[in-house]
Amino acid sequence: MRSDEFYMHRALDQAREGLAAGEVPVGAVVVDAAGEVVGVGYNAPISQHDPSGHAEIRALRDAAGRLGNYRLDGCTLYVTLEPCLMCTGAIIHARIARLVYGAAEPRTGMVESKANLFAQPWHHHRVEVEGGILAARAARLLKAFFEARRERGEASSGLLDGG
Repeated sequence: MRSDEFYMHRALDQAREGLAAGEVPVGAVVVDAAGEVVGVGYNAPISQHDPSGHAEIRALRDAAGRLGNYRLDGCTLYVTLEPCLMCTGAIIHARIARLVYGAAEPRTGMVESKANLFAQPWHHHRVEVEGGILAARAARLLKAFFEARRERGEASSGLLDGG
């Protein structure tokens, strides 16, 4: 099995695709128990006119379609930014076994920054979590994106949220 860093680099590749498309650079990949990438996604709420178009959601949808099952038992989700409320719910419903993320999201992160939704007692499914993998690289992508927007005079939502 390859390392968490290997798969996080694949998620960073997705984030760069999102950046090239003018989206907040957040990327995600779903990896099955055999170590195969079965789903990919990058942020696309703007270009897809989809409020649920976060990288995690798109990667989960891709994996579910490829595997023919909405339950992604035994899979690991790698994402460059700590997931938001919507994405943590989708991760639980998809039955992801493990979440590995890069940078913390201090404003809307629902794994450690604002709350830990995975630890709530009402969920029947438990997700193993590992944070901080290649966090500095993920944070640099986000910082560069928002600095470039400010230089161009574009309005910002004020959120780093993309996942």
